[in-house]
Amino acid sequence: MIRTAQFTISSTDVLRSPQTTLPEYAFIGRSNVGKSSLINKLTRQPKLAKTSQKPGKTLLINHFTVNAGASDAWALVDLPGYGFAQAGKAQREALRKMIERYCLLREQLCSLFVLVDARLPMQTIDRDFMNWLGENNIPFALVFTKADKLGKERLAANIDAYKHQLLEFWEELPPLFVTSAENGLGCDELTEYIESINHDLGQQ
Repeated sequence: MIRTAQFTISSTDVLRSPQTTLPEYAFIGRSNVGKSSLINKLTRQPKLAKTSQKPGKTLLINHFTVNAGASDAWALVDLPGYGFAQAGKAQREALRKMIERYCLLREQLCSLFVLVDARLPMQTIDRDFMNWLGENNIPFALVFTKADKLGKERLAANIDAYKHQLLEFWEELPPLFVTSAENGLGCDELTEYIESINHDLGQQ
């Protein structure tokens, strides 16, 4: 259960991230996928992660501590969005390096949550990023966002199509969650998934 969540620090490089032993879970996705909104819904704090109608708002590695001081404390990270078309080439390259360095070097990282828009077919940039994670043995789960924007039948059809495409590249599917930052769909399941990993790691 998420009882408290507080901002810890922002950094431009993984080596400047907090030096803690807390299990860490990071959220990432294309710009404007609803990442910060989902984090705020998950933690029940509407202003914890900064949101904006303008894509590319998150340009730093933003660290938060959940249940600080308790035996079940863990860290949540809001990573920059990738694929921000309006960013200059140099900025896109800097963000790519920032993200890749975090994923490869952050020893505390237990799972990366890759967010994709449930309304859209698989995007090449998402597929390539997930394949890169697999090639580098980085554990991740797939999180569909904005599920409230679709009817049940269309949502189910979109997710089934996505699964079929994933299985063209993967022998098995990663853990999968369907969420909405509007009505809280999937937030309990995400929290339970994190808690199950923490339990396996010996967190109480």
